[in-house]
Amino acid sequence: MSITMQKIDFRIRNTLEEDIPDILALFNAEVAAGRMLPRSKENLALTLPLWRVATIDEEIIGCVSLVFFNSSLCEIRSLAVAEGYRMIGLGKKLIESAMELAEGYDATTIFALTRAPWVFERLGFKRTLIKKFPEKVWQDCKPCPFINKCDEIAVYFNLKESEILYE
Repeated sequence: MSITMQKIDFRIRNTLEEDIPDILALFNAEVAAGRMLPRSKENLALTLPLWRVATIDEEIIGCVSLVFFNSSLCEIRSLAVAEGYRMIGLGKKLIESAMELAEGYDATTIFALTRAPWVFERLGFKRTLIKKFPEKVWQDCKPCPFINKCDEIAVYFNLKESEILYE
């Protein structure tokens, strides 16, 4: 199914426990395509308050999550949009939802690793080097099977300009 640029009526909402199988199904397609690392049902269940899903008629068509490295630094990750719903602005809306969620947790800086930095840059994110986020490198990058051939670009956004900058 392919959606044109027509207006679609989707909503972004908090994630429910019963959403987990549908989120994992969305992820499995991305993992099989080599675009994402797998997420476990157990990890998703433990971090459910930090996830948002996009739905049409209760069908999950996208998701995003936050991962906190400390009280002020978090990462947008697990951004996925079902294939038939790409290129219509849904990813942007999911990123905005994650940014609002991060603000609610009083985060200072939010970052992401992405193959589509322009999507984030349209929202005010700036490119940087992943080594600026050693918390991420030690926790996630070191054990990653793609560490020596990573093609993702680091982007960041300071939610509070008066606080620490990760430039």
